[in-house]
Amino acid sequence: MALSTAPAIGGLHHFAFTVRDLQASIAWYQNVFQAELVDGDLPHYGREWTGFARLLIEPRTGLAIGLHHNEKNQGEEFDEIRTGLDHIALRVEGREGLEAWADWLDALGVAHSGIQSKKEPFVFSTLVFRDPDNIQLECVALDV
Repeated sequence: MALSTAPAIGGLHHFAFTVRDLQASIAWYQNVFQAELVDGDLPHYGREWTGFARLLIEPRTGLAIGLHHNEKNQGEEFDEIRTGLDHIALRVEGREGLEAWADWLDALGVAHSGIQSKKEPFVFSTLVFRDPDNIQLECVALDV
């Protein structure tokens, strides 16, 4: 049977990054997101010989964050100009959500862009920050 529309997506389950220093990244994500580390290593499915991942769970939403150690990682900083991931955007509720994140990041000493508001191509505001590997994370509020 041919489908005329794509099946529904129920939301974001997890995102995963290959990192340079697994322990430093685990500590950063635990600190910034108050994420809880799950016991045990996860394999790179279909490429088990290349390394493993550790999984953290953000406790309020259940969002899983996978941090991958790869045996051949050469320690280069992430750069979104290469093919692959550009950034991850996390939706927050309104300007109050963005202000709460700005205050939280300030309290942790995590550098960020400050709240940036845009009207094109639609109305939104964003707060941009980066993890220890230079991976860009954004908090986004729509229609603010």
